[in-house]
Amino acid sequence: MNQSVERSSSDTLDTLDTLDTLVVGAGFAGMYGLVKLRQLGMSVIAIEAAGDVGGTWYWNRYPGARCDVESMEYSYSFSDALQQEWNWSERYAAQPEILAYAQHVAARFDLRRSIRFNTRIVKAQYDWNTQRWSATTDQGDTLHARFILMAGGCLSLPRLPDFPGRDDFEGRILHTGRWPHEPVSFDGLRVGVIGTGSSGIQVIPQVAKAAKQCVVFQRTPGYSLPAFNRSLDDEFRHWYKLNYSQRREKARYSVAGSASHPVPTRSAFSDSHEERAETYEGAWARGSTSFLRCYNDILTDRTANETMSEFVRHKIRATVKDSRVAEKLIPKTHQIGTKRICLDTNYYETYNRDNVRLIDLRRDPLVRFTRTGIQTESEHCELDAVVFATGYDAMTGALLDIDFSVKGGASLREKWRSGATTYLGLMTAGFPNLFIVTGPGSPSVLANMITGIEQHIEWIADCLRFVRENGYTTVEADPVAERQWVDHVNQLADATLLPQADSWYVGANIPGKPRVFLPYVGGHGNYRMKCADVAFQHYEGFLFGRGGSAQDTSSVSHSERMSNNG
Repeated sequence: MNQSVERSSSDTLDTLDTLDTLVVGAGFAGMYGLVKLRQLGMSVIAIEAAGDVGGTWYWNRYPGARCDVESMEYSYSFSDALQQEWNWSERYAAQPEILAYAQHVAARFDLRRSIRFNTRIVKAQYDWNTQRWSATTDQGDTLHARFILMAGGCLSLPRLPDFPGRDDFEGRILHTGRWPHEPVSFDGLRVGVIGTGSSGIQVIPQVAKAAKQCVVFQRTPGYSLPAFNRSLDDEFRHWYKLNYSQRREKARYSVAGSASHPVPTRSAFSDSHEERAETYEGAWARGSTSFLRCYNDILTDRTANETMSEFVRHKIRATVKDSRVAEKLIPKTHQIGTKRICLDTNYYETYNRDNVRLIDLRRDPLVRFTRTGIQTESEHCELDAVVFATGYDAMTGALLDIDFSVKGGASLREKWRSGATTYLGLMTAGFPNLFIVTGPGSPSVLANMITGIEQHIEWIADCLRFVRENGYTTVEADPVAERQWVDHVNQLADATLLPQADSWYVGANIPGKPRVFLPYVGGHGNYRMKCADVAFQHYEGFLFGRGGSAQDTSSVSHSERMSNNG
């Protein structure tokens, strides 16, 4: 391998010229990438658009922002010392605590010296002659690296719908995904909130507590469950830390990447109506997205799903006092679990407040913004501020926000014009030495993200070690293996109810985005074993090369490697 790989990991930003690896992003994926690549002795830096580490938890500072994975599991497992020393205060950690954890990790492993903050990569081109990526930043400089590790996150490019007249509005406009660092007061204000996905469900109760009036503009109602969040006591933390090793191992081979999620073994129809109701009540009281795992056919059988969907609809009707409002809040166009299920604190109760109004945009569409508010077909709402809780260009947004290309070849945007294609969600054919963390075609957003991040980073690090030890200079996905993987991902998805919903899982929230189901639904544990098997088979489905140009690079297939090793 190139001599630069052997440079000391003590290199700092101002001493590096050509890198071994450029990491894009300094959230949980980027930070762990720095840790692992340093262990390989690689010269590596990360480029981060934010002013500090934390990724989505740096930007999502809106009131009520909180994780829906239990904090003892939504944390790194790679360092036992780290997990033993950090004490989570709540079952579901709030944004400030998660950000503090990320900052603690950065300080503990001395990561900031290898991160360039307040900088974005806008363009990256691979040159076969030099076998380098040239990445241009928004600061006008260019970085050169053998490998790029895309760790920009699945939910990191906010979507701000371009409603007519939006720029005419003279009040304040906020987005949950780019919340100001300074305190925002809604005291005495008339505030509109657009969107009732996970961020909307979290922010609306907080806005309603402070605002003179809170007007919720709902496009599509979703299913939400009470989190029943609570403080963690010393006894529980002590027990969990004693059992971290077993809990982590269970999570690594579970469907959702979480040890706390049960593995269902029975159909919903193996129980009577009364028994199902009792099962649902018990799962409801636990306050977890594992509610979906009461039975093994909830996401594959529409009739089974309907038993759960109707249970939650009944809960909504029982909570919201005004029956007309309750009916507007009840999903009727999709089944539970086919869109991201949410956890909340007093979301439905908020609609019982006198200062809260719900406008159903399906019945009364938004026409335009005005200088003083929002005009729907039937009325004008005077507003002082508008909060956009409209989500993200999920899973592909951060990747396509950078103009990736291979010199003399197609761009990634051109390749993915009809939908994202990858092999294992780790690489996309035709783009050598470009790794993706939790990309399309991996479990990503359908599992505990940190469990998925650690698995991906460790797999990539092992692959790079394989490259070095075998004298290769390039690695890329085999187009045949990629097509087979995409077909497999689609077949698994089509066997479920998930692709039937207009969700951001299929890109339905972005006008013009190809409708392709993006995550892998086969479960984190199955996916992990598939990746391990690929590596064991000398990285089956990946092509490795040597040489200095496209002409003299020798691509080595899996079968050739197996023959050579035979």
